[in-house]
Amino acid sequence: QVQLVESGGGLVQAGGSLRLSCAASGGTFNRYIMGWFRQAPGKEREFVAAIWKNGISTYYAESVNGRFTVSRDNAKSTVYLQMNSLKPEETAVYSCAADRGYDIGAGPDEYDYWGQGTQVTVSS
Repeated sequence: QVQLVESGGGLVQAGGSLRLSCAASGGTFNRYIMGWFRQAPGKEREFVAAIWKNGISTYYAESVNGRFTVSRDNAKSTVYLQMNSLKPEETAVYSCAADRGYDIGAGPDEYDYWGQGTQVTVSS
């Protein structure tokens, strides 16, 4: 069983940056694909980014490609999401998730463990 705890959310002005962290415990971190998702009020959960177990491969939603960067430090069992040029419509709860599988995917059902999320609010 893997436990995931996100941090780093907050209030930022449009065009600003935030760096989210997700610390994992209870499992062998480098055995998991790690993903980031977000969910705004009244909307479905949306894929943001994912990173392969050894960090070599990454995958982004088109809407964030070029502005967000996902990375991981397996020695620290932590995955990060650097978010630049944030937009008000990206206000949401951002959650990290862990996948025991072998394909980087964007579907929430592919992920086995989830954190509680951290609120990101982008003001206009």
